[in-house]
Amino acid sequence: MPRPPKERRVEFIPAVKYFKPAAVPMCELEEVVLTIEEVEAIRLKDREGLMQEECAEKMQVSRATFQRILQEARSKISDALICGKAIRFQGGDFYLGHRRKRCRHCDEVYEESNVTGDQEEITDCPECGHPLEEIEPS
Repeated sequence: MPRPPKERRVEFIPAVKYFKPAAVPMCELEEVVLTIEEVEAIRLKDREGLMQEECAEKMQVSRATFQRILQEARSKISDALICGKAIRFQGGDFYLGHRRKRCRHCDEVYEESNVTGDQEEITDCPECGHPLEEIEPS
């Protein structure tokens, strides 16, 4: 019996969870399901432009595991785009990690969670207005 999959750390859950090709009725659509950790891998590598090692660290997995997650996500996305399938974001083995940021000027620490995907990222200190830097989880 295979061991259960380890939960992956994600920092973002998108608010929009479904995409479909235009002018194709729902009853005729096939669907591809991307897990939340696959969406996170795409976000970190392709949207944020991080190196794979950085992405793996953020998701708290090995580089090889990150590569497998990313490859599976890209394969599903290409299948959906080329074959005209809908894409649903759903499920997976993950936990929501919080980002912690510190102001170098006043040393205040802030924690943010983007569970719904509709919050804007905090970039400047609310107290003094100086830029915040991300710090590792404690």
